[in-house]
Amino acid sequence: MEQTISRVLLAGTGSGCGKTTVTCAVLQALTDRGLRVGAFKCGPDYIDPMFHSRVIGARSANLDGFFFSENTMRWLFAKNSADRDVSVVEGVMGYYDGLGLTTTRASSWETSRTLDAPAVLVVSARGAALSVLAVIQGFLTFCAGSCVRGVILNQCTPSTYQVLTEAIRERFGGKVAPLGYLPSLPACALESRHLGLVTAQEVTDLRDKLRLLSQQAEQTLDLDGLLELAGSAPPLPYEPVALPRYEEPVRIAVARDRAFCFYYEDRLEALEAMGAELVPFSPLEDTALPEGADGLYLGGGYPELCAQELAENSAMCQAVRRALEDGLPCIAECGGFMYLTEAIGGYPMAGYLPGACFDNRKLTRFGYVTLRAKGDNLLCRAGEEIRGHEFHHWDADCPGADFTAQKPGGRSWDCAVATDRLYAGYPHFHFYANPDFAKNFYEACLKERRRHAGNRQAHGD
Repeated sequence: MEQTISRVLLAGTGSGCGKTTVTCAVLQALTDRGLRVGAFKCGPDYIDPMFHSRVIGARSANLDGFFFSENTMRWLFAKNSADRDVSVVEGVMGYYDGLGLTTTRASSWETSRTLDAPAVLVVSARGAALSVLAVIQGFLTFCAGSCVRGVILNQCTPSTYQVLTEAIRERFGGKVAPLGYLPSLPACALESRHLGLVTAQEVTDLRDKLRLLSQQAEQTLDLDGLLELAGSAPPLPYEPVALPRYEEPVRIAVARDRAFCFYYEDRLEALEAMGAELVPFSPLEDTALPEGADGLYLGGGYPELCAQELAENSAMCQAVRRALEDGLPCIAECGGFMYLTEAIGGYPMAGYLPGACFDNRKLTRFGYVTLRAKGDNLLCRAGEEIRGHEFHHWDADCPGADFTAQKPGGRSWDCAVATDRLYAGYPHFHFYANPDFAKNFYEACLKERRRHAGNRQAHGD
């Protein structure tokens, strides 16, 4: 099977070069033209897709060479591009940066090659002139088949761009096309937290910033040239990835608010594709779980920033604890795991799990991991594996020990609490990294649904 998809990948020379700003400018400008735009992010990042989604008014999906096989990545990309006029992929870190310091695995370059997508390199021209050409030359020749077909200069003046455009054309001929520039735009700066941006919903003037970026893109980016380049991509081959479809639906409560907002949308859609009804609720605002919930999903986020509010909503804390004590199947990742402990930074939480969470004041257990189960549990059997990642500054004095997490470089540690009804731990994972995990969670929710039905029947309800 193959699909014709107009597509382009916006890559960077490294973190901080402005690729998210450029990506948002391009997405907003193309959307303002009336195009149906697909948005994607390389790697495990949750936050950049939130910005993409705010721009295009639809969800943005992750493409991760560590999580997915090449076919799974192509299929997910094709699925999410099916009704789009053009799809734009934002790279991660520098173009060739992958696992560790010496490999291109799971890099933006690998994604570009897997998708057969032309890449446009975002290069900061601040404080540089002819050296910009040296940077372009290096990225073109570093690996055979670089896929770099265009360049956008960020933080560039009109006069500098005019000079550099002529130099790029003279130096590289038709190998790489200059596709415009963005000047320094202080009014459009996006605030950072830790190693990434703050969440989109925290930027109060985001709509104004996106409007200014769109206007600037129409003035100084070659959007027509970018669309022409995207349209040159060949048909994309793939084989569909099948998930089981259950005739009997289940209701899964999904925490979604300022405290819990880190979700892979394809992961949620996988549950829906199997037959689940996902019911959003807010641990910040609601006082009870959605009625008739057969499962609970507490995603990641920043509960530490909302710890006082979460603690003050004691009714929800108690409702979650009682539901888990009654056997409700639950996945709780990172922030969700923290919510189930006794306290976050001194503020009392649900108290279903022992221990408390504290600010470690540094990045803790950062990066890709492979999780191996020590025993049978809600998601898998002993010895089974799934690929995931950790990224957090807060830690727990009882982080769990029912899985072993191993980094690609070999370092390992114990993590997560796992029972026949619960997965709770700092590592995040994606169902398409091992669809059996989704199947097992769904079937646990199905058993819970049938248990409740049996109880109602026994009581004559």
